Amino acid sequence: MYPVHLECYGHFWFKLAQAREDREQAINVLEPFIQSHRFTILMRMAPAFIVFLALWWLPNSAGVDPSVIIQRSVEANQRDWAAAPQFNYCAKKKTDSSTRTYEELMTEGSRYELLVAINDRPLSPDKQANEAKDLQKAVSQRKRESPEERRRRIAAYEAGRKRDHELTEEMAKAFRFTLAGEDELDGRRVYVLHAVPKKGYKPPNRDAAVLTGMNGTLWIDQQTYQWLKVEAHVVHPVSIGGFAARVEPGTEFKLEKMPVAPGVWQPKRFAMKARAKILFLFSHRQQEDDTFFNYVPAGERVACGSAQLPNATGAASK
Repeated sequence: MYPVHLECYGHFWFKLAQAREDREQAINVLEPFIQSHRFTILMRMAPAFIVFLALWWLPNSAGVDPSVIIQRSVEANQRDWAAAPQFNYCAKKKTDSSTRTYEELMTEGSRYELLVAINDRPLSPDKQANEAKDLQKAVSQRKRESPEERRRRIAAYEAGRKRDHELTEEMAKAFRFTLAGEDELDGRRVYVLHAVPKKGYKPPNRDAAVLTGMNGTLWIDQQTYQWLKVEAHVVHPVSIGGFAARVEPGTEFKLEKMPVAPGVWQPKRFAMKARAKILFLFSHRQQEDDTFFNYVPAGERVACGSAQLPNATGAASK
């Protein structure tokens, strides 16, 4: 059997139509041809069919609007921010000089940090007793507050939360996002977005000014639009506070989040390396690496001792 090219089939049908035979006659003429060449036809059509299926099933990153991804991620972050006071958790805070582990407790409407370990070692019994006394004293004092004192304390706590949250929200306004592709992170399919400063962006406050000199990358979960990971670094100096200070290249931030309850994600890790010059003369460097784990409903105590340090997934080691 001679090889049959796909072009021949089109030419054959064109000539057949030109003959102006009726439909039934055309079918009778074509059917023996197809039957005799059906294997060749299938073999030559198979590669094209496989390519069609691949294009149909593979994710099409090019068709995804980065602005839609960012908007949905901002909405997810808003829900998580609102839910944060509903949880107690452990925080392990590492600086250049030491590592301290705290129970982060919601107490009478605001946070209280209970120190439980230093450099991954539990406190001595005497220090544990002192910390417990300080906690009870703080709870008792908060319960005896006047309405005005309580309002001021909770307002100060919420102001700090709002400041951190506004900076996160401001990122969506400060950057131009492009979809770099798709990947897998922590077992989840993610969109990978690159961020560069948006021309004409006017930071509303001193905190947001640093965004004008940063580039970043975001890994966003495709199902929930949560930020699995965010990395940002300063690419050129940014003055803040007039002539008081300047943030230098080498400054970088990393944020990772994880699910802690149905529909709620909270921070898993926050790392920062800061490089700055004070009055353009004195160099200042600061480094911090914080991990968060063992989230439980507010009102419950959480174990944060050295035997409960986080593993790679953010859950407590058993």
